[in-house]
Amino acid sequence: MEEVYSYKTIIKPSEGLYKEKGSKFIALLYPVNSEEQFKDLYSEIKKEYHDARHHCLAYRLNPEKETVRSSDDGEPSGTAGKPMLNQLYSYELFNVAVIVIRYFGGTKLGVSGLINAYKQAAIDAVENNKIVIKHLTRHLTVEFSYPLMNEVMRVIKEEKLKIKDQIFEMDCMVHLEIKKSAYKRVLNRFKKIRDLKVK
Repeated sequence: MEEVYSYKTIIKPSEGLYKEKGSKFIALLYPVNSEEQFKDLYSEIKKEYHDARHHCLAYRLNPEKETVRSSDDGEPSGTAGKPMLNQLYSYELFNVAVIVIRYFGGTKLGVSGLINAYKQAAIDAVENNKIVIKHLTRHLTVEFSYPLMNEVMRVIKEEKLKIKDQIFEMDCMVHLEIKKSAYKRVLNRFKKIRDLKVK
């Protein structure tokens, strides 16, 4: 398994729509970071669209330890969740969930019709969004005495590190967020500073 340092995702929700033979497929695409967050979202959507016949879903989380799930929610097996999930794969998206709500129009679409409808609704939702690249990060805390401040700040500045938290007194502490791709390099630079503690 090769190392993952960045991934594609979205930062805001979007909607997609596909209509066929009176049936309406509304796709809702959301950024999500955990299964718990998704469960809350899903129950909200089911409440909001309580009059719909199906609430099919697919999500793909955590690029480092992939978690995927899809559900046809009562549609024939493999006609809804899978085609939706396949769109998350083809756009290479992570930490994203798509829910497609179907309002039945009275005419059956058949297996291939359903697969196409759920796929097209999901594509529309993705196309109506903006895909961004996020870098995986690691957290690091460095502790040092005040005289080492300049050396520490030099590394932070040169490596363009993000300071999440800091205490500057006689004993100093800086909590940093570092791109995973730069983590080893940054760690080695800090380790070269004498009397500095890395956590």
